[in-house]
Amino acid sequence: MVCNYVCVNLAFVVFSAALISRCFGFTDPADVTALQDLYRALNNPLALKGWNGNDPCEESWTGIACSGSSVIHIQIQRLNLTGHLGSLLNNLQNLKQLDVSFNNILGEIPQGLPPNATHINMACNYFSENIPHSLSTMTKLAHLNLSHNFLYGPIGNVFTGLDNLKEMDLSYNNFTGDLPSSFGSLTTLDRLIGGNKFQTVDNSPPWAFPLDNVPLEHNTSRPPITQANAIENYAPIRVRKQKKKHISPGGIAFMVGTGTLLATGFALFIAIRLNKLYTKRLENYESDHSALPSCPISATKEDSTTAIDESLQIPPYNAASILGPRRLTSQPHKRTGEISRKSFSGRDRFNGRIKVYTVAEVQLVTNSFHEDNLLGEGSLGPVYRAEFPNNKVLAVKNINMAGMSFSEEEKFLDVVSTASRLKHPNIVSLKGYCLEHGQHLLVFEYVRNLTLDDALHSTAYKPLSWGTRLRIALGVGQALDYLHSTFSPPVAHGKLKATNVLLDENLMPCLTDCGLAILRPLTSNKAKNRASEIDIRDTGYSSPDHGQPGVGSTKSDIFAFGVLLLELLTGRKPFDGSRPREEHYLAKWASSRLHDSDSLEQMVDPAIKRTFSSKALSRYADIISLCLQPVKQFRPPMSEIVDNLVSFSQKLVSESGEADETELDPLDMSFHTTISRFNGSPALSYVSA
Repeated sequence: MVCNYVCVNLAFVVFSAALISRCFGFTDPADVTALQDLYRALNNPLALKGWNGNDPCEESWTGIACSGSSVIHIQIQRLNLTGHLGSLLNNLQNLKQLDVSFNNILGEIPQGLPPNATHINMACNYFSENIPHSLSTMTKLAHLNLSHNFLYGPIGNVFTGLDNLKEMDLSYNNFTGDLPSSFGSLTTLDRLIGGNKFQTVDNSPPWAFPLDNVPLEHNTSRPPITQANAIENYAPIRVRKQKKKHISPGGIAFMVGTGTLLATGFALFIAIRLNKLYTKRLENYESDHSALPSCPISATKEDSTTAIDESLQIPPYNAASILGPRRLTSQPHKRTGEISRKSFSGRDRFNGRIKVYTVAEVQLVTNSFHEDNLLGEGSLGPVYRAEFPNNKVLAVKNINMAGMSFSEEEKFLDVVSTASRLKHPNIVSLKGYCLEHGQHLLVFEYVRNLTLDDALHSTAYKPLSWGTRLRIALGVGQALDYLHSTFSPPVAHGKLKATNVLLDENLMPCLTDCGLAILRPLTSNKAKNRASEIDIRDTGYSSPDHGQPGVGSTKSDIFAFGVLLLELLTGRKPFDGSRPREEHYLAKWASSRLHDSDSLEQMVDPAIKRTFSSKALSRYADIISLCLQPVKQFRPPMSEIVDNLVSFSQKLVSESGEADETELDPLDMSFHTTISRFNGSPALSYVSA
């Protein structure tokens, strides 16, 4: 009896605790983790107010709706979001609706989507790759809209088991090939697949589904021999067996004529009404959202829960005639034999930040890329001096790209868009670009053809003073700190080295090719071979985690910066095969000597010896040591390195009493050696990432 009484009370307490926790709305930790991952993947946007908190249900995060402790709706459409969707959406076990339409989200659709979602709207973004196979596990899905993206390739067999699916829009992507056999099982839903490049294939499994809502425009196919992929067949006429009745020929003719007349009149009336309705919707939408890409969906904050429903209620056969050529001529997702990406992927995304050049314009100012205007050649391609009619001089980088897919073109433009937003006095700014006739040209601010590598290692120039070297180190460090900490989202340079540090007339450093190293996999085989040759010379800047997932990261930049600090101190090249074997790699050889005062003093460039105290030298070595930590997690952020350099400089000034503010220009004739032209410097002297 007592045992039963205790059990009953214990059950009551547990039930009450569960009920109270749900009433107070403390969010499921798995949901919180998933949303925080999504927030980071979207680059921590300011538009998502409250998302930097810890409890979306209690704190009323933007676009989040909860039931008890579970997140059930995510509606973050039209917020100009960038980035990608992260990898933890499948943690949202109770999510019903996910709407991220009308944003600028990139990348592939995650394999792990909310497993119990009923509404998914990802229309009007920059999603690429293909539909994930995990879609087939979302058995409760009722509405799916992936239209107006950059999805491409043949669709896999991803529609099996989607018995609850009622409406689906895959239109205006770049899908090709045959429709999957599982598509044939979707006989009860409204489908939109126009604006793709589907084609028929002989001997495919026969399908029997109505085709009234499958627009054929912009799909390529030939008349099918079988019922497979019958996207050009008319819907079969179903004839019901009737009891035989003897009707005179005149009666039959009368009934047929009357029925035909009525059906034609009714169909014409419906078509006119729908046409007017859709035209009105389109005009309202275009007037309200002229700055947004034109998509056949409605998604406002007030009606976002029905966005997919409304978009799919527009009859596809009517939309094809209304939205056909008139709409696609000026829209981003134009599909032609040679795809043009200027309107959406080019001009619109830059918001006038940089100029869009034509190939003819660039050829004119570079004298058709004449070798006399060649400034140098790096792993991405050659760089030319460009003289404009107004006496303005810029530098044109001709990137040797291989034939690129749709998503690779988008990746290229994403990199260019990011580069166009970089604004820092120690970073060479991007002034324009050209993406035309297979050319990929970037137009940069012109900085005279003198690199840090030239100034340190070429016999054509006299040595830089210690004060100038320290100013160069600070300038490069501040540029990296801007890329890593200030700029959003953070950018890794990816190829920091002395040849990518240009010196202006005041010997101030300007960092080139910020973030462009990511384009190397997209270049032609010739460019890749050239890059491999350059990499051999640049191997001294590579961190121990080179070739691992951390390569090209901000931590790799910090290691390369430590090598650059060593280069400034010692006057040695990061890799020098002419030296004894143990001294080939500067960082490896110097690391064990940084904390030995005698060895440290022996490493210093003879040109700057006795210009600072051994105490100052030891402090500088400590900063180098922080950067060269073999385990990347132990390397401090660039902001901390810059703070240490600033503090070191201030102490150095106070100790010496006066900073070295006067420095001869290495290109000044009084400073120059018998080599009177700097053309003898390495060909890689300008923008060589």
